[in-house]
Amino acid sequence: MWRLESVDRVLGVVGRSRRPEASGRLFTAIDASGSGMTGERLRMDLIADNIANVNSTRTPEGGPYRRKQAIFTPRPAGWNFPIPFGNILNLADQLKAKQTDPEHIPFEDKIGSGPYPQRGVRVLAIVKDQSPFRLEFQPGHPDADAKGYVKMPNVNIVHEMTDMISASRAYEANVSAVQSAKNMMMKALQIGR
Repeated sequence: MWRLESVDRVLGVVGRSRRPEASGRLFTAIDASGSGMTGERLRMDLIADNIANVNSTRTPEGGPYRRKQAIFTPRPAGWNFPIPFGNILNLADQLKAKQTDPEHIPFEDKIGSGPYPQRGVRVLAIVKDQSPFRLEFQPGHPDADAKGYVKMPNVNIVHEMTDMISASRAYEANVSAVQSAKNMMMKALQIGR
């Protein structure tokens, strides 16, 4: 029913970094919500593309436009957005911790274990909906068949508008989570005052 399209080919690497080190305890929530915001922005782009092509009867592949949708999956632990100087800060924290307590186990060794192994979301694939095309009777249309029917894209505008509202609300929820994490960090910095 769905045809997979390479995400790396379409978008490059989305919301992923090959850098395995953790971004630290302070940025975990922001990292997870940032990946959600990236995913929802991509989803919104696909919805806009679907709506723009609701009447496209010809594509370079031949035939009408097919609806596109993003497939999300949890990000494995250790996949982080790059944070400037993050590896230097993590190394400095580890050295300081090892100096104060020789039995210290770095926080980074614990990430990926326990009840919360995933941090955030990533786009697994962009798929094309293989459901049948709509048929409209338009005998004068250049793409009409012998009976006067034109194959129209399998895009339902009501479905796309519902998905758009859902993507917008999910994006807003991730923004709120980032704001809450930021406020918590600011309050923590004010403890010593």
